Amino acid sequence: MPKKKTGARKKAENRREREKQIRASRANIDLAKHPCNASMECDKCQRRQKNRAFCYFCNSVQKLPICAQCGKTKCMMKSSDCVIKHAGVYSTGLAMVGAICDFCEAWVCHGRKCLSTHACICPLADAECIECERSVWDHGGRIFACSFCHNFLCEDDQFEHQASCQVLEAETFKCVSCNRLGQHSCLRCKACFCDDHVRSKVFKQEKGKEPPCPKCGHETQQTKDLSMSTRSLKFGRQTGGEDADGASGYDAYWKSKAGDGGDREDEYDEYEAEDDDEDDNDEGGKDSDTETTDVFSNLNLGRTYASGYAHYEEPED
Repeated sequence: MPKKKTGARKKAENRREREKQIRASRANIDLAKHPCNASMECDKCQRRQKNRAFCYFCNSVQKLPICAQCGKTKCMMKSSDCVIKHAGVYSTGLAMVGAICDFCEAWVCHGRKCLSTHACICPLADAECIECERSVWDHGGRIFACSFCHNFLCEDDQFEHQASCQVLEAETFKCVSCNRLGQHSCLRCKACFCDDHVRSKVFKQEKGKEPPCPKCGHETQQTKDLSMSTRSLKFGRQTGGEDADGASGYDAYWKSKAGDGGDREDEYDEYEAEDDDEDDNDEGGKDSDTETTDVFSNLNLGRTYASGYAHYEEPED
């Protein structure tokens, strides 16, 4: 018969179970609804941004700061958890806050629980956008998580990334280690694995869950349940049309060259015609100039300065 569990052993097992649940709930945090990632509108510049201690644009302090852990804007003093005692007085504004989180850049209220636990379980502790590699301090927008690869995304790149996330880094759906069809896909490594090569000695598989990726340890998903697509690259002849003889690229190249040659000849003819027209116009202009000079040739204006006569050259009487 198995030995009877003692009280200390039961307490230790219950504590381990609670810690396991806390770690699991920490991994499943909804970033869009967490107080440290809430949407905030600045009181001074009226710009919408992530919940912050100071405005990202004008650096002004908000009138009603929001706690990054519990999300409250007013301390009611219903419990003795407050580090700063304020019996019978509701504290708001800067009287309610106790610290600023270094990770999410938001206020934390003066509650003992929030001050002692938020920095350890802040969901934005290592939040860096997978696309632009910007952290919380480098941009003013909110942080989101990709629904496929579960990487962090900033507000500017979330839609563009998720539209191209389900694309494999290969041209086929075959396993990266063999030639069989990959039934398990890792959306972080963008690779497929078969049933044999998905097993790993480093990362253990939990009961009731999909096997982890042997490369990064991220939980894999069934390829058939995803809208996966492969990478398509075209080099050289593959950029042209597909003909039966297999030389479509070269054929298209020479056809384009021939077409360019004909176009150039037409352009050259047009250019020559324009030059001829310009020459004719120049000759017509010269004829008109000669006709004008013939009309005024018999006109006598007397002695002028233009004809070479000056006032100091007048003959003396």
